[in-house]
Amino acid sequence: DNAFAEPDPKRRTRHTRAALVVYRGNIVAERYAEGFDRDLPLISHSMTQSITSALVGIRVGQGKLDIHRPVGIPQWQSADDPRREITLDHLLRMSSGLEWDEVYLDLTSDVVQMLYGEYDAANFAYERPLEEPIDSQWYYSSGTTNIISYALRETFDGDLEAYLAFPRKELFHRLGMYHATIEPSPAGTFVGSSFMYCTARDWARFAMLYLNDGVSNGERILSKEWVEYSLTPSKTAKRGQYGAQIWLNAGNPEDPSQRQMPDVPTDA
Repeated sequence: DNAFAEPDPKRRTRHTRAALVVYRGNIVAERYAEGFDRDLPLISHSMTQSITSALVGIRVGQGKLDIHRPVGIPQWQSADDPRREITLDHLLRMSSGLEWDEVYLDLTSDVVQMLYGEYDAANFAYERPLEEPIDSQWYYSSGTTNIISYALRETFDGDLEAYLAFPRKELFHRLGMYHATIEPSPAGTFVGSSFMYCTARDWARFAMLYLNDGVSNGERILSKEWVEYSLTPSKTAKRGQYGAQIWLNAGNPEDPSQRQMPDVPTDA
C-alpha cells in the first residue's frame, strides 16, 4: 500500500506502476497500478544496462569477446590518443575516464542529446574526450553503455540480423522473458543504456538468473565467474555501489551509513 500511495495528492511523485516479490522461486506478492497489468511491458530506462552486461557475459562465454583487451574503437587508434587503452572492463565498471554529463534536467546535456537528438547514440558517446586517467575514478555514464553496445555489435562481423536476434535468442527466450525487447538507434545499434521494455515478471526472471549463479531452469546462461565479476564492486566505486553495469549495496558491512541503502542487506 505504501509503495502505491502518493504522499501528496496534489503532487504525484511516486508513480509506482508495478511491484513484485519472489521468494524461493515463487511469486508471493504482485500488484499493478490502474491501467497496467502483468503482461504490459514497461520502459526500463537504466535497468537496461544490466541486460547489456549479461549479453556481454554470454558473448564472452562464446569466446567472442575479451573484456580486458582494448575496445578497438577506430577513432581512438592514433598513437597519441590515450583512449586506445580503454577496455570493456573499464566501460563495464564506469571507470573509463571519458568526459560525460549525465544530467537529465538540462536539455543540452550529453545524455539527453545522445538519447533524443542523435542518429547514432554509440558514435556520440565514443567521440567524448578523456577527462580523467583511465580507471582512476568512477562516474555513472549511460554513454559508456552504448559504447559497449557498439563493441557487442562488432562481434557479429556485419551480420545485423544475427546481432538484432541475439538478445531474444540467447537471453530473453531462454529465461522466459517473452515480453522483453530492446530498441536500436536509427544506426542499428541497441541503445543498451535505456531503451528496453519488459514486464515486472520478466525482471524477476532476470534477477533469479543472478541469484542462481547464472543458471535458469537447469540451463547455464552465464558462467559462475561472470556472475561473480558482475557483482564484485569496482575498485573505483568507493562505497561499493557498482559492479559491472549493476548497482550494488556492498559498502562497509560494519558501517551502514557507508552504503547506498543503509537499511537494505549488503548483498542486494
